[in-house]
Amino acid sequence: MAERNFDMIVIGAGPGGYVAAIRGAQLGLSVAVVEREHMGGICLNWGCIPTKALLRSAEVFHLMRHAGDFGLSADAVGFDLGRVVARSRKVAGQLAGGVSHLMKKNKIAVVMGRARLDGPRRVRVQTDGGAEVLVGGAVVVATGARARDLPGLEADGKRVWNYKHALQPPHMPERLLVIGSGAIGIEFASFYNTLGAETTVVEIMDRILPVEDEEISTLARKAFEAQGMTILPKSLVRNLDRGADAVTAEIETGGKTRTETFDTVISAVGITGNTEDIGLEDAGVRVERGHIVTDAYGRTGVDGLYAIGDVAGAPWLAHKASHEGVTVAELIAGSSDVHPVAPESIAGCTYCHPQVASVGLTEAQAREAGHEVRVGRFPFIGNGKAIALGDPQGLIKTVFDAQTGALLGAHMIGPEVTELIQGYVVGRTLETTEAELIATVFPHPTLSEAMHESVLAAFDRVIHI
Repeated sequence: MAERNFDMIVIGAGPGGYVAAIRGAQLGLSVAVVEREHMGGICLNWGCIPTKALLRSAEVFHLMRHAGDFGLSADAVGFDLGRVVARSRKVAGQLAGGVSHLMKKNKIAVVMGRARLDGPRRVRVQTDGGAEVLVGGAVVVATGARARDLPGLEADGKRVWNYKHALQPPHMPERLLVIGSGAIGIEFASFYNTLGAETTVVEIMDRILPVEDEEISTLARKAFEAQGMTILPKSLVRNLDRGADAVTAEIETGGKTRTETFDTVISAVGITGNTEDIGLEDAGVRVERGHIVTDAYGRTGVDGLYAIGDVAGAPWLAHKASHEGVTVAELIAGSSDVHPVAPESIAGCTYCHPQVASVGLTEAQAREAGHEVRVGRFPFIGNGKAIALGDPQGLIKTVFDAQTGALLGAHMIGPEVTELIQGYVVGRTLETTEAELIATVFPHPTLSEAMHESVLAAFDRVIHI
């Protein structure tokens, strides 16, 4: 069997894999990428991008229904779910084509097929045309993750959906149950609720969006309930009784179980890494709880073998995967100044309405870590741009070390906070203190002024409340 040799072989062309390949090529490495299904991976085809396209349609629909608030009229406002979904798929397809173009531009060999490790530096690929063997100086596993199924709650694509089904729905839900209130669950709950579905969210933890600061989670719950959602924290779904047109759910809350009937269920109970049948065990790679164990630089402990992105564990974010891809490529190329990912400085974003975003430690985490903290809060109702936009709900919260002025964390809920959070991310990367943030002149009128005011509030200098 013929073999092809490369400096670096990447298994998986998602946001971790394709970025690793491009960075490797930029550094002069010969690179091959193996992808079994879609260029761009889950994020581009079935995750980040198409969901944001759906949510944009929901946002526009919401604004159309509230046209009167802006002195406008929009009669007989409606939607065509098929066309909404078609736009989402078109956006994803456009970007997938862009990734293929980038592979050609950077002279990266693309092999479509199923890869399996045949030793730490050999990859056997089963393609439509037969088997092929690639040999590399290093191999990067970037196979991503998939939706986790819990016993009794398995998705079937008919009445019980995972995220893929929810992106191409066979029908518009009328009475929707969402199991899980992380980013995926809440985004789909927000989308379908905005379009008119009667939506219930069940969360096993004591609050929704449980990784967020507790104050932000509380505000999010109030906002969602004001939009008509039913939120059931400290609850779990014990079983789903599936019928042709409905699903009866056994929901346990506080030790008491009741049954409710829905026409659609979305299971969003987490993800698990794609670690099966790629030869990890034979290569000596350690897998724990569905994810490959690595160090901060993506090294698996097996010489020449690396893992990045969702398959390598939390946080399960595309931007984390991309940064890991750059780190690993630079390490393989022998760069002398390689920076590993710092998970505590990676922003998390949830694109519901209102949006939620955060970086760093929550207030509770900062106190538990032994910090004496100063906390600043600024509501968007005090921000001129938010009021002009007609979207003044929400809050920006900042957490500082009281002794050093170091920015420990920032937490936001409100308009466009998924865009605003990067300001604090840059600040943390630059090791900014409150002094630099206070001295920064923020443009007026912008939503970003609320970021400045939150910092001022932490040090008893707030102006506009």
